Amino acid sequence: MKRRAVLYAAVPPDEGQRARFSAFLEKKYGEAFDLEFRESALFPGGFRLEAGAEVYDWSVGGRFRQLRDTLTQVAGEEGSIIPLMRTALAGWTPAAVAEEVGTVRAVGDGIAFADGLSHAEYGEILLFSDGTRGMVQTLSKEGVGCILFGDDGAVEEGSTVRRTKKRAGMPVGERFLGRVVNALGDPVDGKGAVEADGYRPVEAPAPSILDRQPVNEPLETGLVAIDSMFPIGRGQRELIIGDRQTGKTAIAVDTILNQKGKGVVCIYVAIGQKASSVARLVETLRTRGALDYTIVVNASAGESASMQYIAPYAGCAMGEYFMERGRDVLIVYDDLSKHAVAYRALSLLLGRSPGREAYPGDVFYLHSRLLERAAHLSEARGGGSMTALPVVETQGGDVSAYIPTNIISITDGQIFLESALFFAGQRPAVNVGLSVSRVGGAAQTKAMKKAAGTLRLDLAQYREIEVFTQFASDLDEATRRQLAYGQGLMRLLRQRQSSPVPTEEQVVVLVAALARVMQELPAERVEDFAARLRAWFVQNEAPLMESIRRTGTLSEEEKAHIIACAEAFARRDAEGGERV
Repeated sequence: MKRRAVLYAAVPPDEGQRARFSAFLEKKYGEAFDLEFRESALFPGGFRLEAGAEVYDWSVGGRFRQLRDTLTQVAGEEGSIIPLMRTALAGWTPAAVAEEVGTVRAVGDGIAFADGLSHAEYGEILLFSDGTRGMVQTLSKEGVGCILFGDDGAVEEGSTVRRTKKRAGMPVGERFLGRVVNALGDPVDGKGAVEADGYRPVEAPAPSILDRQPVNEPLETGLVAIDSMFPIGRGQRELIIGDRQTGKTAIAVDTILNQKGKGVVCIYVAIGQKASSVARLVETLRTRGALDYTIVVNASAGESASMQYIAPYAGCAMGEYFMERGRDVLIVYDDLSKHAVAYRALSLLLGRSPGREAYPGDVFYLHSRLLERAAHLSEARGGGSMTALPVVETQGGDVSAYIPTNIISITDGQIFLESALFFAGQRPAVNVGLSVSRVGGAAQTKAMKKAAGTLRLDLAQYREIEVFTQFASDLDEATRRQLAYGQGLMRLLRQRQSSPVPTEEQVVVLVAALARVMQELPAERVEDFAARLRAWFVQNEAPLMESIRRTGTLSEEEKAHIIACAEAFARRDAEGGERV
């Protein structure tokens, strides 16, 4: 049985034209077609030939689309656009190019199903007749299912949809720094359009092992509790995990603030957050001078699940642009719990089989292919890095839930924030026992490694003694001193929000604290004493502080000098004569 082709035109073809159409189809597809003519006034001065799902549009509109696509490709090249456009127009002739066109079978809830796109590929962008864009997510014998980027109310059942043969991409470039954009790269901060330097696919393979080098350069957060015990290296993936309202975003923002003047490009991806919360965060970055080196990608709770799903990949594409140019990048995904929920909603609407907790079976791959793109590139690839700080929200401190365990197994460590510590006034509320950095000391400077010394061990001993002494009424002097020492260390790790501490100041305070200079101080005075001690060293020991900052090392002589100065400061403070 012959296949059928349909020809739409304003006037019927003569016998010669019919013969040429039949010969073209037979040469193109290797078989004969029955050619059916249908009169249509929609194609004056041209025709539209449909052979199955493929369409040859020789109408005025079809040729205009070819010209537009040619100029779009030219616009992506370097150099002055006017000569390039002139050259493109001078050499342009319309060609008999087949377009694969389908029909929308069903639409709703940000999802569309289409028939007739038999060659569509997973992740390909589809263009609907009203201009709405979608991305293919499901391929089946019945047709394709795609997620929509935009208002699904503009897409109607029975309308046409065509392939673009392009993958989803994100505009990237230096001019995005300091801007707030949505998941498609469109600015949402009211400051006008952003001129992109190019486009990158939102989905890209992670760098291979040969393209990477070890993670051995620190990326300081400015938080004593993290930099001293759970150091983060450039190219690392460190999870920030905890219940709602325990300071997860605060840690990420403090880390961004601490990169000022260090040449690190920061990207904050807000997924499912309240618009007011994102606005406050942007204002904090602006007032602190951090927005100049930061890009905010916002897919707020009011956005569709499709936009929330694509947002972290879009932010990652922006980060890769800078990383591959030898720059260091910090990217925050806040948070991947909401990202997984958005993907679950899309998957259920697309008809995928639910698994544990109604998540689809590939939810692990959802985050692994994202976080694996964080890397410290080899010198041959430019030596750039992208450090990822994914955020995950737990329920009732349950780190054994499905999504938290998935992401814990993907990342290189986690910073666990405990609700009980938070409500007890310990900010940041880092649980020292459950937090870990698998990169560890490799991402610390020698000065910080020497200064931190036995801090984790001392805190672990304090926690054990604290548990056992809860029920004891009579304590010996050694136990009392150990408790007081541990309480002082916990107070030392307290830090106000948006107040990152430079590494050299952290080193000085830790050396003094672990030498038990603050042993005799009441716990409630430790924070104030440490702040004044830091200020004294900045004011009176500038060469030492500069040496620690520049070299990252701390000699035994310098350590002894710090202890001696701290002890002298403590004596003067006890006598009421030391105020900075």
